[in-house]
Amino acid sequence: MAGDGCGKLRDVEAGTAGTTSALADFEIRRITTRAELEAALALRYDVFCGEQGVPRSEERDGRDHDALHLIAVQNGKVVATCRLVFVGSTVQFSRLAVAREARRQHIATALLRAADEQTLAGGANRLVLHAQTYARSLYDQAGYVARGKEFVEANIEHVAMEKLL
Repeated sequence: MAGDGCGKLRDVEAGTAGTTSALADFEIRRITTRAELEAALALRYDVFCGEQGVPRSEERDGRDHDALHLIAVQNGKVVATCRLVFVGSTVQFSRLAVAREARRQHIATALLRAADEQTLAGGANRLVLHAQTYARSLYDQAGYVARGKEFVEANIEHVAMEKLL
């Protein structure tokens, strides 16, 4: 799909495309249109810049066009997103954002599972991320392990974490 304005999306087999959760009525899949990418970026802006006060210059780091983006769609609306940046056998998982009205529906957990599947399908076997410390238990439950001490990034406490698949 390179060249369609959505960034470089990696072609992978079945994976999570079209997967629907039985817990809530949402679908987890890769971004397929420019409109979906724009909706995902707008959601990130609302969550990170609007709710958390992250400067726009830090939220938009220039890596979106090199990433594989996953979204959760509920009732035709993008309600969650994350991105995966492949670097050899490692994937940097980042920019996990869930709309306020879609929280507590296990959507973030479903995105983490989809990220595992996409990582393996893309030929990688390790994920790394910077978790906001308030959300650390989400990543702990998904099998991530903390690396090093807590640190401040974008004025928010974080911890580096990794997961081997």
